[in-house]
Amino acid sequence: MTKRAKILIGILLFLLIGFVLYYVFVLRLERVTYYEPGEYDPETGELYADNSCNVIGINLHGEIFTYVPPENEDGDYASGELILSDLQEIEESPEYADVKAVLIEIDSYGGSPVASEELANIIKDYKLPVIAMVREGATSGAYWIASATDRIFASKLSDIGSIGVTMSYLDDSKLNEKEGYTWNSLSTGKFKDAGNGQTPLTEEERAIFERDLNIIYEEFVKAVSVNRNLPIEKVRELADGSSMLGEMALENGLIDEIGSYDEVKEYLKTKYDFEPEICW
Repeated sequence: MTKRAKILIGILLFLLIGFVLYYVFVLRLERVTYYEPGEYDPETGELYADNSCNVIGINLHGEIFTYVPPENEDGDYASGELILSDLQEIEESPEYADVKAVLIEIDSYGGSPVASEELANIIKDYKLPVIAMVREGATSGAYWIASATDRIFASKLSDIGSIGVTMSYLDDSKLNEKEGYTWNSLSTGKFKDAGNGQTPLTEEERAIFERDLNIIYEEFVKAVSVNRNLPIEKVRELADGSSMLGEMALENGLIDEIGSYDEVKEYLKTKYDFEPEICW
């Protein structure tokens, strides 16, 4: 064998070994971490979305905001802006033409009334069936959203309801007085500085805040009454701000079924006559 042939064989062997090492330590690592559309994650069992999926799952977890600021992106928040965008894309994009339903997994104790109302309104008029599956809880604004779906599933132990509105802040005025601090506020308009937390709340300021809370409360009660097809008097009885566990919520008409993934899939199969394949 010539010297030139030996060199060529050595180069080929070097390239082969390099490819093997690259495959083992890079490609396989990527395959463990990232999954192609249609593949199952072996740890969670979830199927990653592709055109074969006929139910798209959306997570609504954590406190609800109209949007989540970039500095809070890694927190446990539900962005109304992003969920609305996802719902619109599913409804309008040809990529999701074969999707037959949307499943919203809810684990939230509420948040922004504006974001909650926005999501409830789009869900109420959505062209596809939207199913809510409650995990730990769907209360306050999260329940407002759930009430607009076509069917609500929850565990016997899920926390449901809490129909009401709250607002609070810390009054530091006594601490400031004790420490010798004086709060100086320069503002135009009698109520411009109301609720700053550095001065006691006046009766007039309280009346303004309670006026707005009552407006939001009335909208919440009316929405639940319409969305759940319940008499408004019945909703008012339940709307004392308290929550209830799943079975009591079922008895009071706040949810439709006790169940989780299996019951949701069986419902979709029976109600809409297709074999559900849920992707997230």
